Amino acid sequence: MWNAKWPFSVAAIAMMVSWAILPRARAQDASQPVRLTITEAIERGLRANLRIQTAGTRMDEAAAARERRLATLLPRARVESTASLQNRSLAAFGITAPGIPDVVPMFSTYDFRVYAEQPLFDRQAYHGWKASQRQEEVVRQDYQETRDQIVRLVSSLYLNAQAAAARAEAAQSRVSTAGELYRLARERRDAGVATGVDVLRAQVELANAEQRLLESRNAAKQALVSLARNIGMSPGTPIELAEALGFQPLERPDAVAALTESLANRADYRALAAQREALTAQQKANRARWYPRLSVGGNYGGIGRAVGQVQGTGTLQGTLSFTVFDRDRDGEQREIESRIQRLDYQMADMRLGLEEEIRTALLALESAADEVRVAQQGEELASQELALARERFQAGVTNNLEVISAQASLERAQENRILAVTRYSDAKMALARALGGTERSFKKYLP
Repeated sequence: MWNAKWPFSVAAIAMMVSWAILPRARAQDASQPVRLTITEAIERGLRANLRIQTAGTRMDEAAAARERRLATLLPRARVESTASLQNRSLAAFGITAPGIPDVVPMFSTYDFRVYAEQPLFDRQAYHGWKASQRQEEVVRQDYQETRDQIVRLVSSLYLNAQAAAARAEAAQSRVSTAGELYRLARERRDAGVATGVDVLRAQVELANAEQRLLESRNAAKQALVSLARNIGMSPGTPIELAEALGFQPLERPDAVAALTESLANRADYRALAAQREALTAQQKANRARWYPRLSVGGNYGGIGRAVGQVQGTGTLQGTLSFTVFDRDRDGEQREIESRIQRLDYQMADMRLGLEEEIRTALLALESAADEVRVAQQGEELASQELALARERFQAGVTNNLEVISAQASLERAQENRILAVTRYSDAKMALARALGGTERSFKKYLP
C-alpha cells in the first residue's frame, strides 16, 4: 500500500516544486537582456514602426479605390421586388366618359424583377481605371520609401548605440589605467621617490575618469532606450548589442553609375514618375469626355394583380449618349497640365538632389576612410606614448604629469577613432540610402 502511493507522492511534490520555481524562472527570463544584431533591429523596426503601419493602410485604400474604378466597367445587376396597393384618378389624366368613374377603386400590384446593365464603350471610365492603377503604384512606392527611411533611421540609432558603447568601454579602460597610475603613485611615494602631489594628482585623474565613465554609461543607456522605442519595444526593455562598433572598408562606386542606379531604385523618384503617369491617364480620360458612351441593359420579371397572376415581362435596351456641352472639361484639362508641369519640375530637381546626395556620400565615405586610418595610427602612437611615460615615472625619471598628459592624448585619440569609424559606417548607410532599394541592399553595407 505504501509503495503504491509513493510514486504519486513524488509526482505531486515535483509538481508543487515546479509551480513554485516557474514564476521565479519566468521573472529571471524577463530580466535577461535582448541580444540584438543590427539586422534584427532593422527587421523589428520594419514590423513595428507606426509610419510603416499607416503607409500600409494607405496602400490598402488605394487598392480599394482601383477596384471601385474597375467596377464602372463591369456588369451590374440588382433584384427588386415590390408590392403596392393604390388607386388612380382617371379624370386627372383627362379620361372621362359616361359610366367610367373618375377614380379607379383600390387595386394591388406585385412585381418581381431582375435588372442588369453592362457598359460596352466608355473610354472615360477606362482611362479613369488606368489612372487609379498608376495612383496605386504611387502609394506602393511611397510605402517602400517609408520602409527605406526606417532602415536608415534604425541603422543610425543602432550605430549611435554602438558608438556610445564604444565610448563607455574606452572610459572603463581609462578608469583602469588611472587606477593603476594612482596605485603606482602611492607605491612610489611609500618608497620615497615620489611626492604627495603626485598621489593627489593621480587621485584627481582617477576621479575625473570615473566621472566620464558615468557620463558615457548614461549616454549608452539613453541610446539603447531610443533604439528600443523606434523598433517597437518597450523603452524599459534591457538590450544588449550583439555587434560592436567596427570598421570594414567598402569599395567606392563610380558616381555616374551610382546616379543611374539611384534613378532606377529610389522609391521617392519612382513615385513621382508613377504620379506623372497617373496624370497622363487622367488627361486621356478628360479627352474621352467627348467620346460617345454605349451601354446595354434590361430587366426581366413578373408582374400581376396577385401573386398567382404574375406574368413574365421584360425589357432589353441599348443606350448611346454624347456630351454636347461640358465647360468643366477645359478647366480640368488646364488643372491636369499644371500638375504635370509641377511634377516635371520636381523630378528635374530631384535628379539634381540625388546626384548631390550621392556625391556627398561618396566624399564623406572617402574622407571618413582617411580619418579612420589616421585615427588608428594616432591611437597606436598615443598608447606607445602612455607606456613610455609610465616607464619613465616608474623609473623615477619624471613625475606623473607626463603620464597624465599621455593619458589625455590617448583619450583624444580613442575619441577620434570612435568618431571616424562612426562617420565611416554612417557614410556607408547614407550611400545605401542615396542609391535606393535600401531595404534590399543594406546588409552589404554593414560591417
